[in-house]
Amino acid sequence: MNDIRSRSASADGVAALDRAIAILDAFASVDKSLSLAEIAARTGLYKSTILRLAGSLLRGQLLERLDDGRYRVGPATFRLGAIYQRSVAAADILLPVMRDLAEQSWESVAFYVRSGDVRTCLYRVESKHPIRYTIREGDVLPLLLGSGGRVLAAFSGEPGEPYETIRATYHHLSVGDRDPETAGVSAPVFGPGRTLLGVLTLAGPSTRVDAAFLRRMTPSLLAAAARATRAFGEDASMLDHARSKTDRHP
Repeated sequence: MNDIRSRSASADGVAALDRAIAILDAFASVDKSLSLAEIAARTGLYKSTILRLAGSLLRGQLLERLDDGRYRVGPATFRLGAIYQRSVAAADILLPVMRDLAEQSWESVAFYVRSGDVRTCLYRVESKHPIRYTIREGDVLPLLLGSGGRVLAAFSGEPGEPYETIRATYHHLSVGDRDPETAGVSAPVFGPGRTLLGVLTLAGPSTRVDAAFLRRMTPSLLAAAARATRAFGEDASMLDHARSKTDRHP
């Protein structure tokens, strides 16, 4: 009898975990939030079941409940994603791409990810110049300033300009936007399902890295973003097309 009860409890626990995973999987990359009814429709679960499991997900910060009663993915998912990127994807895919771009440009290359209303430098390859743009891995920067932040915001759905143009061209160049002495150009990197993973940024001091230099390096940056996107398993034809347009119009 005890063995039967133990197996039953174990099965119930696995089923609850499967349902919790289904709730998180209900969120698509385009969803800022979902209502209880929307989660129920996408998962096929009863609302009472969702509410019960949501309590655990909220405590674990895997979900957040907004003031209007809707739900969004919580900050713990970003932490887990960052751990995954650091342990597998970035080391194997991003760093070789970044090193090649830094070697070609002689400037610093960074990879930023979004975390709420800010962005974090996850990886960085230093410039070969003694005077360089100083951002360290782990530094947190504003989201709506600088080329990297603006590209992250654009492909997270930020409305208006310059975000509409960024979504059309797949890159953004800025000089003195976040820091008056810094200039950079950024492009997005995507994963399966066209999920935005982060942005590649080539940047340096504006005394050396001016708009003309960044425009010359934009095709190489887009090629690097396309290479990383393909390595993550996603079609990169949109980045290749954007690069071909910059090649024609330097």
